[in-house]
Amino acid sequence: MREVDVVVIGAGQAGLSSAYHLRRAGYEPGTGFVALDHSPGPGGAWQFRWSSLTYGKVHGMYDLPGMRLTGADDGRPSSEVITEYFTRYESAFDLRIVRPVDVTAVREGDGGRLRVESSAGVWSTRALINATGTWDRPFWPRYPGQATFRGRQLHTTQYPGPEAFAGQRVIVVGGGASGVQHLLEIAEVAAETTWVTRRPPVFRSGPFGEEQGRAAVAMVEERVRQGLPPLSVVSVTGLPMTEAMQRARAKGVLDRQPMFARITPDGVAWADGRSVAADVILWATGFRAAIDHLAPLKLREPGGGIAVEGTRSLRDPRVHLVGYGPSASTVGANRAGRAAVHEIRELLAGPERATALV
Repeated sequence: MREVDVVVIGAGQAGLSSAYHLRRAGYEPGTGFVALDHSPGPGGAWQFRWSSLTYGKVHGMYDLPGMRLTGADDGRPSSEVITEYFTRYESAFDLRIVRPVDVTAVREGDGGRLRVESSAGVWSTRALINATGTWDRPFWPRYPGQATFRGRQLHTTQYPGPEAFAGQRVIVVGGGASGVQHLLEIAEVAAETTWVTRRPPVFRSGPFGEEQGRAAVAMVEERVRQGLPPLSVVSVTGLPMTEAMQRARAKGVLDRQPMFARITPDGVAWADGRSVAADVILWATGFRAAIDHLAPLKLREPGGGIAVEGTRSLRDPRVHLVGYGPSASTVGANRAGRAAVHEIRELLAGPERATALV
C-alpha cells in the first residue's frame, strides 16, 4: 500500500486542473499526490470523440490553468487537437499521471484515511478528488420491444461519424447538443431522419452572458446541494441556435417528434398508432456521473445524487467532486480544481493553520 496526501481519480479537464493546483500548492506527484487515469493516454473523454466533431464545432473549450491552447486548426478533429494539448500540458507541469488504471472502490481505511483500490494496487490517502466525469456511464433508456428491433442501436459513445449512415433510415433520440449535431450530420447522407425527444427542445438566440451563466450554475448548484442527480447543461441553458441549425430547421430536419411508446422489429410506434420504419436508432441520451467506485463510502442521498457544497461532499469532507454538477464544464472544471485544492489544504493543515491558507 502506498501513502499519499491526495489521490486524484481521472485526468480529463477537471483532473488535470486539480493536479496542476496541487503542484502549485507544494504537493509533489508520487509522494504528495497521485493522479490515476483509466484511459490509455492523455486526452480525457475528448480522445474518444468522433472525427467529424472538429475543433471549430466545439462549444466553449476553456484553456487549462497555466497554459493556453493556441493556434488550433478549426478543421481538425477535436479529439486530435485536445489530446495533443493535454499531452503537452501533462509534460510541461510534470504531472506524472498513472495510467491505465481502473479504480474499483474507495473505502474507509485505517487511521482516518481513505483506501483507494485499483487495478494497479492500493493507495492510502488523506483526501480524494474525484474527477471521473460521465463518459464511462452512457445512459441507455429502456422501451417495450427494444430487444426485438432488427436494425442497429448505438449510443453517442459509439457514434462513428455520418458516413456510416449513408442511405439508411435513422431515428435520433435526444435533445442535447450531441443529438442535434448527430442529426444535422446524418441528415446530409441518410435516406430519412426522425428526431425524437422526451421534452420539446429549448433553443436560445442572442448573447449568453455572465448573468445568464450565473443563473444556470445556481440552478445546478441547488440541485447538488440537495443531493439530487445533476441536470445536463442543455436542460438549464437551452441549445444555442446556430446558422447550421437555422438551415436545418428550414429544411424540416429539426422537426421534433415526441417520444414513441414502443420499439417494433422494424422501427418505432407511438400510442396514437403512428409508426416510423428505421434501420438505425441512435441514442443521444446523455450520461450519468461515473461514481460507482465511491459506493462503499455511502455518500448518496435519498434523491440519488451526492450532496455537494462547492466541491466538498457534505457527508465526507475528505471527498471532493470536480467536473460534477455545476463544475461539469471546461471553465467550471478549472475553477473547481482550484477550489478543491484550497479546501483540501485547509482540511489537511488542521483548524489551527486554516486561517493562514488564503
